[in-house]
Amino acid sequence: MGSAAKYRRAADGGRRADGGGRAGRGRQAGRWRQAGRWRRAALAALVAGAVVLPLSAAVRPDIPAPAPASLPPLSAATLDEAYAANRANAAEASRLAAAHHDRSRAATDRQLAASTRHLLHFDGRGSGRVTEVLGDLARADRVAVLVPGSDTGLDTYGRFLAAASALYRQLASQAPAGTRTAVVAWLGYETPGTVSTTVTTTGRAEQAAPHLRALVADLRAISGEEARVALLCHSYGSVVCGRSAAGLDVDDIALVGSPGTGADTAAALHARARVWAARGRGDWVENVPHLDLDLFGTTVGFGTDPVSPAFGARVFTAGDGGHSDYFRPGSTSLTNLARIVLGETKAVTHD
Repeated sequence: MGSAAKYRRAADGGRRADGGGRAGRGRQAGRWRQAGRWRRAALAALVAGAVVLPLSAAVRPDIPAPAPASLPPLSAATLDEAYAANRANAAEASRLAAAHHDRSRAATDRQLAASTRHLLHFDGRGSGRVTEVLGDLARADRVAVLVPGSDTGLDTYGRFLAAASALYRQLASQAPAGTRTAVVAWLGYETPGTVSTTVTTTGRAEQAAPHLRALVADLRAISGEEARVALLCHSYGSVVCGRSAAGLDVDDIALVGSPGTGADTAAALHARARVWAARGRGDWVENVPHLDLDLFGTTVGFGTDPVSPAFGARVFTAGDGGHSDYFRPGSTSLTNLARIVLGETKAVTHD
């Protein structure tokens, strides 16, 4: 049969099958919807790749470092011993990094080994892990845990520590007389890289969740059940908090600059804590497609926008800042975050 005849037969069959073109238009619309889903998925991958601190850690060769120090179970009584052991481990990591001719990592490790630093955990291998305490954790009434976003490691630790330090100073200035505060900068997981597929999925967050849960258990063993604990989760860190939240023994979870949590609603987190959310007016994370798509057996995207009414969090004011400004000294977001940590919930402002 010639091509023209095939075309006529196909056209006639199409007209009979679609009842005057309705079915054909329906099939075409279905193809458009499918194409739209793929476009949204691609957009999610591209935009979510930008949902990170503006710090890009380049791929680098492995840096030799000792295994983490062997520690007794953490408690108020063993806290100083843990600090000393982790400082010694950081000092050894600095020596090994210097011998490896990595002066930058050697300098970072050497600073962490200073006698004034309080390291609850330290691991200098690979991208690095460190949990640092600001304040008197054993006696604190209010404890804030900062959970960072993508591309945070020892090589970019200074920016993360600056945020924790700003919060610690803010708490000290806002706390009522007699209230003792501590801040824990938790770099306790392998954060996803900016240019990687891991930044668009919950995989790294699911790996991190047991470690964050273990940290909270350690904090309870050190500070006691009377202390109030708040998780402050930035960017991809909010996905980590979302994956850790179910039944976690914390009082508040605050999500800032969040692309989503992997849950459709705050209630679906099954958290005992109050769930808060905020986004600065200058934060381009607003443009991230809030999708949850199954692509080749992997879920891409993080679901409902945490500041949307559909999510159901307590939305608070973050001011005009951008994605990296939530802990900027003097900012509306930092003031409100300190109020949340201090339990001054009626003072928290809302748009």
